[in-house]
Amino acid sequence: MPIRTIDLVFEETGLSIEDLAERSKLDGKRIEAILVGRWTPSPDERERLAAAFGVPIEDISWGHSMAPRVIRYHRFGLRDGF
Repeated sequence: MPIRTIDLVFEETGLSIEDLAERSKLDGKRIEAILVGRWTPSPDERERLAAAFGVPIEDISWGHSMAPRVIRYHRFGLRDGF
């Protein structure tokens, strides 16, 4: 199976954040941050989430998915001629 980003795995499973929190014993706010790319999970968090999804840990891409330019744009606004 190809490697997929964690947000794609989340969409494919149809689970809610509450379902994942219950299955993984992780805080829902942390799971949300991981899903949107604001937090890179620790090895323990990766193991728990992969088990909660029911997929091998190697099948999930765990890195940040937000481009730094996007973060900067939302934080400071896009300047003219940028």
